[in-house]
Amino acid sequence: MSTTSKSAASPESTKPRVDPETVTLSGYAVEERYGPETVVTCDVKDPTKAHARIGEPGKFPFTRGVHKTMYRSRLWTMRQFAGFGSADDTNKRFKYLLSNTQGTKANTGLSTAFDLPTLMGRDSDDALSAGEVGRCGVAISTIDDMHRLYADIPIGEVTVSQTINAPAAVIWAMYLAMAEERGIPWTELGGTLQNDILKEFHAQNEFIYPPEPHVKLVVDTIEFATQRLPKWNSVSISGYHIREAGSNATQELAFTLRDGMEYVEECIKRGIDVDTFAPRLSFFFNSHNEFFEEICKLRAARRIWAHAMRDRFGAKHERSMLMRTHVQTAGCSLTEQQPLNNVVRVAIQALAGVLGGCQSLHTDSMDETLGLPTETAVRVALRTQQIVAHESGVHRTVDPLGGSWFVEALTDRMEADAQAMIREIDDMGGVVAGVHRGYFRRAIAEASYRFGQEMEAGDRITVGVNAYTDGNHDHQVEILQIPHDVEVEQCKRLTEFRRLRDRDGVARSIDAIRVAARKGENVMPSLVAAAHAKCTLGEMVQAMADIYGRYSGGPEW
Repeated sequence: MSTTSKSAASPESTKPRVDPETVTLSGYAVEERYGPETVVTCDVKDPTKAHARIGEPGKFPFTRGVHKTMYRSRLWTMRQFAGFGSADDTNKRFKYLLSNTQGTKANTGLSTAFDLPTLMGRDSDDALSAGEVGRCGVAISTIDDMHRLYADIPIGEVTVSQTINAPAAVIWAMYLAMAEERGIPWTELGGTLQNDILKEFHAQNEFIYPPEPHVKLVVDTIEFATQRLPKWNSVSISGYHIREAGSNATQELAFTLRDGMEYVEECIKRGIDVDTFAPRLSFFFNSHNEFFEEICKLRAARRIWAHAMRDRFGAKHERSMLMRTHVQTAGCSLTEQQPLNNVVRVAIQALAGVLGGCQSLHTDSMDETLGLPTETAVRVALRTQQIVAHESGVHRTVDPLGGSWFVEALTDRMEADAQAMIREIDDMGGVVAGVHRGYFRRAIAEASYRFGQEMEAGDRITVGVNAYTDGNHDHQVEILQIPHDVEVEQCKRLTEFRRLRDRDGVARSIDAIRVAARKGENVMPSLVAAAHAKCTLGEMVQAMADIYGRYSGGPEW
């Protein structure tokens, strides 16, 4: 979502409802100055109380960061998002990104964007895929596509993130089968599967099955990874898309953490010990324009999660209580007007993510509101991270803003308000119950509406959109075009893939998926076997739909 309003507020606009000089994006009133009396965690008479609540870096409750030395010993992972066209096209972009991080101290990872048909669990030659193949991500329908996507990339050494949700179990099964065929043990594979279906029901709408079986599939992947892939994060609990849909920062914080708690509850119900899987849970947050609010959001998130894991779920190990998080700069804040300005926005947001203590970071490209990023724009986005890492000096000390009266006061306030929202969700019976009631959609829509009103009234200034519009019509950046030939060639390749496979073996594998789903078993073993047998994405997704059904939204929607 991009900011695309074409004009400033008219003289007839209603009287401003907020003062942009004193109110954050989430609506918090910002005082002119802060002192010890403004901080909940500050006890002037007994400073040790504040110290215990804020804590030390690397120790419970992890307000100041999950590692004792943070970036002094290891920089965050620079995990740039890439995916467009065919598997071969994206493979070239991956190799470009890897080659452009050599010679730095950064730990580098790859992050894969999939096209809309893949996100919806449909093969590239499905009638509903027409016109969308390779357009907003890479087209993946088969294990052959997966082999080409990661060809010549040392996936046993480079961590790989996959931004896939509804068909996540199937895409992951293809990845695991591909690794086996390359002779790479699963124990060597490191990476993250986004796999957060609950936020799809809140915000992004890319779901296939009803909420209950979808959550069951998430638990299947967590259980499978716990047993067989010690380095893999089987779910990245994602607030990013909640924020992109229009929520404010506090809603993003509360809804994301409560989604995570829902997965933990379901895993415990299955009989999985919390300390066996909790250390591999990860999170994914947005970094928006309100600089200090974004920093405090991440600090509050770690503290809430630490207490929830210890006090609510009985985790015993500190690694189960610390929150590891990926941050991406805010795509919804980028403007198609004066797109070069987006470089500045991304730099500020990236710095907020780092000061907030993220473990990995993606910086958006300046041209993403116009089309898929060009190679030049991707290079600028990556260089932005590298400048922050190597020229700003922010890595020299841990949590440099910790102890700031303003930062600690805002952290406390965001924590308290998020906890209140979490209790509200608990009272309605949990996240799935809230999905059926339409709670999350209504809350996000209301926040988005308020922001839109403030923009229209001129209460919120976005440079190039409702102020400082001189130069809006200048042609400033190149736009990457995806030719129709990509779809044609992908469909031809898929036809040939089907022609050469063992049809009886495919049928047996599809039946095995249905049996596992019908019996309530973990479907991952049957999905991996089906990937080896050359079943397509759409066939495996439909096999589970035969048992679970498809979901178009309840009557409340």
